Amino acid sequence: MLVYSDDPAVRERVLTALGQVPSPEVGRVEYVECADGNAVMATLDAGGIDVCVLDAEAWPTGGMGLARQSKDEIADPPRIVLLVARRDDLWLARWSRAESVVSLPIDPFELTAAVTEQLRARMAGPQVVAATKPRFGLRPA
Repeated sequence: MLVYSDDPAVRERVLTALGQVPSPEVGRVEYVECADGNAVMATLDAGGIDVCVLDAEAWPTGGMGLARQSKDEIADPPRIVLLVARRDDLWLARWSRAESVVSLPIDPFELTAAVTEQLRARMAGPQVVAATKPRFGLRPA
C-alpha cells in the first residue's frame, strides 16, 4: 500500500491508524511512503501497489491530481483512498476518480473501513469500469 503526503505527520497518522494488519481478512500490509508526486508515479509505474492513500492537501502536488493521473496513465491502477479536508472538495474528489474519500482529520475507524473495503475489492479481481459514477461522500461524524 502506498501512503502519500508531503507532511510526515499525516503519513504517520495514516500508518498508526491502519497498523500492520488493518483487518484479519486482508492480512499484513506492507507500506511504501512517498513525500512527493514524482515518487508516487515512479512507484506506481513499477507496479505492485494495490491501494493508495493520497493526501488531497499535499503540496505542491495534491493527491487528487495524482489519483486522476494514475487512472489515466497506469495500465492497472491501484484503488485510491483520498484524504480531503473540506466537504466543498467532494466534486473535485469525484473528478479524481478515487474510489473512497475520507475526511481529515483522520478518524482511524473510518480510514480502516475505507482501506479494508478497497483492499477487499482489489483482492476480488480486476477493476470493472461501471456505467454509473462511484458513490462518494464523507461519512457523518
